[in-house]
Amino acid sequence: MVRRLALLIIMATGIAAGEVGLAQNPVENDFYKLISVHTSKSAQNSRAANWKPAPEDLALEVSGIAVLDDDRVAVVIRKGEIWILKGVFDDPPTNVEYHQFAAGLHEPLGLIWQDEAFYTVQRTELTRIRDTSGDGLADQYSTITKGWGVTGHYHEYAYGPELDGEGNLWLTLNIGLGLRGDQLKRAIHEPILNVTQGRWRGWGMKLTPDGELIPVCAGMRSPSGLGANQEGDMFYTDQQGNWVATNSLHHMRDGAFYHHPEALASMNLPGSPIDEITAIPEGVPFPEAVQRLPQMRPPAVWFPYKKVGQSPTDILLDASDGKFGPFSGQLFVGEFTLSSVHRVFLEKVDGEYQGAVFPFRSGFASAVLRLGQGADGSMLAGLSNRGWSSLGTASYGLQRLVWTGQTPFEIQEMRALPDGFDLKFTRPVDLMTASDVASYAMTSHTYLYHGAYGSDEIQKQDLEITKAQVSEDGLSVRLTVSGLRKLFVHELRAEGIRSRKGDPLLHPDAYYTLNKVPQSKAP
Repeated sequence: MVRRLALLIIMATGIAAGEVGLAQNPVENDFYKLISVHTSKSAQNSRAANWKPAPEDLALEVSGIAVLDDDRVAVVIRKGEIWILKGVFDDPPTNVEYHQFAAGLHEPLGLIWQDEAFYTVQRTELTRIRDTSGDGLADQYSTITKGWGVTGHYHEYAYGPELDGEGNLWLTLNIGLGLRGDQLKRAIHEPILNVTQGRWRGWGMKLTPDGELIPVCAGMRSPSGLGANQEGDMFYTDQQGNWVATNSLHHMRDGAFYHHPEALASMNLPGSPIDEITAIPEGVPFPEAVQRLPQMRPPAVWFPYKKVGQSPTDILLDASDGKFGPFSGQLFVGEFTLSSVHRVFLEKVDGEYQGAVFPFRSGFASAVLRLGQGADGSMLAGLSNRGWSSLGTASYGLQRLVWTGQTPFEIQEMRALPDGFDLKFTRPVDLMTASDVASYAMTSHTYLYHGAYGSDEIQKQDLEITKAQVSEDGLSVRLTVSGLRKLFVHELRAEGIRSRKGDPLLHPDAYYTLNKVPQSKAP
């Protein structure tokens, strides 16, 4: 009743001139505008006399992005070429120039520019590519490291590299799904767990500045996203499948095991930081599996299936210092099937990363496979849906997401408290709706850890929000919640809350993975 009365008051009094109100509900495009640089169904036109369009046969299936300066972007594409694009940041980008720099790579799935060279991970190696003659064409391809197995299975993708805060280059390796025939001859078998995979398949590895390739952590299924947070710690995304209940974001660290037991085929190899796993719990709720298997580490964030994507990809740190809006320091995660991008807020509680995922921007032209950030703060999205279907109007391409300068009304941060959550907003909230517990709803759930494909949400429970306390500046709300559960996803819906200007939240849903409940109350 209080919430309904507050809404009637807002509508009756009206909204100040120039402000978005209830009569004109805001949409994503009001705040973040999509610009197509090149897509498979978008014609490129220009009046510039010296402009040349992209080659007609160029399928720009972007699988890696390296921003070179404020005008040029390098992309590696799945057919094994590196292209340098000039004029990408123009609006509109009608005079983009395309220059082929390198070719002959084996399905590269990442790209960085460092020390006057490109680095990319191919199926079998990490490669450095340079132009030593200065003619604009690559003439030196050097193997920097190798040593992981390739059995010939189609699913054995290799991703990276990405740099952490200590100068290490990280890469991740898919497992093969159902090896057979000659593939088994090139694999490793672990007899106690009875698992078989190619060497180091399902592992995350790092190459130190001294040139040592180190296996770090295991249990990955399809770790297609890789990126460091603001502190320099490395994370990866995994995609739902057998042993992986739903999509997830993980903190990579020494000796951690995550989901997939077939990665443990390499457990007994020299250099492995994981040992003495003799049994895998199966058919139990995930929190119980973590208790029964000490080496298992929970995701920093679960992505509830379909609610926030079906197949997460790349990880991008917003390092724009506000040029991309109010989310500086947070992570953005690409989404393949739904052609979108999600946003992740992380915090560290008792040494363990955890946090919330929020919807952010939908409507990309194809599967968002790779992400980058320009010097102007804009987000670059490399698109390619080959092999799997996705929403959108194209099969591949490159798009740019630009902040319009208008601040959306969003939950900016969601932090865990001993007895609830603290919500921080991008704009001040309306006191009446934000302090009304009826404006919010919360449930919690977990997943089943088993060898079948994915998992439904299990052990669901409605949670009671007993108090909503608004800060004096209106930028935060402290929710007191009964029944918090460790290692469960806590799903918040704040559909009733309004800003002081009368706007609803652009995205009213948040999904917090509560690995640890803080033990002391915030001051």
